Amino acid sequence: MGAERVAAEVDPVARVLPMLPLAHLDREFDYLVPRELEADAQPGVRVRIRFAGRLVDGFIVSREATSDHQGKFGWLERVISAERVLTAEIAQLVDRVAERYAGTRADVLRLAVPPRHAKVEGEPWELSGDIAAPTLDERGWHLYQYGDAFVTAVRELRAPRAVWQALPGEDWPLRLAELAGSVAAAGKSAVIVVPDQRDLDRVLAACEKVSGPEAVVGLSAGLGPAMRYRRWLAALRGSARIVVGTRSSVFAPTPDTGLVVVWDDGDDNLSEPRSPYPHARESAVLRAHVAGCAVVIGGFSRTAESQVLVDSGWAHDLVAARDVVRHCSPKITALADSDHALARDPGARAARLPAIAFAAARRALADGRGVLVQVPRRGYVPTLACGKCRAPARCRRCNGPLALPSAAGPDGAGIPECRWCGVADAAYRCHACGAKALRAVVVGAGRTAEELGRAFPGVKVVLSGGGDVVKEVAQGPALVVSTVGAEPVMTGGYGAALLLDGWALLGRADLRAEEETLRRWMSAAALVIPLSDGGEVVVVADSGIPTVQALVRWDPVGHARSQFDERDEVGFPPAVHLAAIDGGSAAITELVASADLPASAVLLGPVELPAGERLPYSGEDEAGVAPERLLIRVPRKDGRALADALAHARAARSARKSSGPVRIQIDPRRIG
Repeated sequence: MGAERVAAEVDPVARVLPMLPLAHLDREFDYLVPRELEADAQPGVRVRIRFAGRLVDGFIVSREATSDHQGKFGWLERVISAERVLTAEIAQLVDRVAERYAGTRADVLRLAVPPRHAKVEGEPWELSGDIAAPTLDERGWHLYQYGDAFVTAVRELRAPRAVWQALPGEDWPLRLAELAGSVAAAGKSAVIVVPDQRDLDRVLAACEKVSGPEAVVGLSAGLGPAMRYRRWLAALRGSARIVVGTRSSVFAPTPDTGLVVVWDDGDDNLSEPRSPYPHARESAVLRAHVAGCAVVIGGFSRTAESQVLVDSGWAHDLVAARDVVRHCSPKITALADSDHALARDPGARAARLPAIAFAAARRALADGRGVLVQVPRRGYVPTLACGKCRAPARCRRCNGPLALPSAAGPDGAGIPECRWCGVADAAYRCHACGAKALRAVVVGAGRTAEELGRAFPGVKVVLSGGGDVVKEVAQGPALVVSTVGAEPVMTGGYGAALLLDGWALLGRADLRAEEETLRRWMSAAALVIPLSDGGEVVVVADSGIPTVQALVRWDPVGHARSQFDERDEVGFPPAVHLAAIDGGSAAITELVASADLPASAVLLGPVELPAGERLPYSGEDEAGVAPERLLIRVPRKDGRALADALAHARAARSARKSSGPVRIQIDPRRIG
């Protein structure tokens, strides 16, 4: 027999949160700390415990002198690492995020704490030295109403909160670097969350320029395990005071957090696709509460959710005066902005590239400037239809949509291929009328670049999108054709931007279609030089559409307010809180029946899952019926009660070992 184990003399009880997927086990369990592990078994470290006869990993939440547990105690098997990776601030944030999204702390911890890399933990490291306060560009924050006062409040660590409306043409990475550098110089840490790697690279470069490369680290999913953990430890240990990263970086374990920033919160990339599906903006707001730090939600456009923060009084509205906006904006023209323009070009409404767009491009190229052409779809011709009856062109093998993947061959005829199974159909016949002719329904970026190259011979054409995204283009006459979200930055700014196929963005069957369209347009238009320097933007969409008018006036705040009012009328977020429950019919019924929902709850559905939406598990329910979606709506004041009720109901199902998994999403980006 082995020697009898002896418990630690001081605080012998460790409260451990096991990393288990079962909702009813989302709580701490008490274990005895062996004397030999007493020094290393501190709150925040990873440990291994024996749970239900098997070894599982967990985190020590606290050490206690006594326990309420009356039964037999288990022992900590071992301390995986003495590194205290779960700080008190992040532990509180994990609790708040799990509560907000009706999730489990184990799921949130998987987002917050990366896997351990033992070799990296043993590498030498140093604390960061003093960081000099940055010199602010007088033309920067001074352009915004109360901008100077806001920066002063950030510098003095008074934890201001703001929703920042960046001006067109703004060097927003430098503005954010100035704020982060001010906080770091005051001895605190800053976290800047951006949607993607391109934005991360720009902000990282700006922060290194302002505060020095030793003070900054970048975190993203694209890093290898060792590099990611090394940089994450640099933030944890305080050797880097500024963290720039993608969505999960909102959980970066910075000591003494003084500022959290989320840029472009309307981007889908900031919505976590893994349970419990938190949004970086909401996590940042919760972190501001937990840490008592400053928070900035910024962007060229504005979401209805950010506008709620302003209208509720929780955050300040950091905007520029209208005359400043007009001075910084390019000239923005939409179709039929004047009867005179329409009379000169009667086909403008139907043309994909009307005369006013060609004229703007010619002027910019003549001035030695580049022209940005934004296209909603990538590829060559991504959608085809019958040339006679207009029926969608479908694959004879799998019924998937046919597309032209590339330009036509020497004989002038391209071969359509299925976008689902990849099979070519050289002998296509319409399933409805038997015709052989095909027509383009949607033209992609590749075909657009080809057409513009013929229209402007001798002009350089750059294509950005899909798997070949260009980050930056040198200044000079060029046609830059880009899919939405892949627009390269041009040194010195573009002379013109053409925003094509507005109907393809505005016509999507999505609650956020108008908000997302304006965000895409403004992100592109912000890359154009101001009107005083000859900058022009042409949007190929009807000028009578409110979203188009918001772009022409450069009024994202007014558009966000109108979006909120429209959703308030029909009862959609953020005017209300909404839970989407996905799963088999029997599982959904059981969950809702056992949930103690608020009296204000309204049930909508069930309905089929939205197109393209998939569950995190495969298969159908026990009856062979495809998964469904049920929506539960409550007023904003009852949002916490709804999340609690659903979390408790899911835990009860888990304890009963009910069959048929369900997915719960609070305020999902896609509703139906």
